Amino acid sequence: MSGWRYFVCPVEFNNDSNRFQVDCDESSELFQLQDYALPSVLESFTGWTTVRLYPFQIHSIALSSFASIMGPFGGFFASGFKRAFKIKDFAYTIPGHGGIMDRFDCQYLMATFVNVYIASFIRFKTQL
Repeated sequence: MSGWRYFVCPVEFNNDSNRFQVDCDESSELFQLQDYALPSVLESFTGWTTVRLYPFQIHSIALSSFASIMGPFGGFFASGFKRAFKIKDFAYTIPGHGGIMDRFDCQYLMATFVNVYIASFIRFKTQL
């Protein structure tokens, strides 16, 4: 999908034409193929010396790994937070399930991680 401008360029609203438009001359370097050298361990296992990837694929591997490994622990962190304040639920909007915050505790952990990851690795690199 990185070959389509609609997926890699920002979509902006044009007040003159009252429409959304995709307007960029060159896509970000996150969506351009690059060669990466494999570590010697993977090189001996696969037989490849380099691999061609889009940089956004590496970022998505990092984000999905964190989501699958650490994401479920958001519930444990929220539970520990509630126990520290000696409360059972954050609210009573969903009877028997707690409030909205109780349903989305894993997403809060992921949102925090994604924000820090983007600010540290993606935005910084593209601004150079």
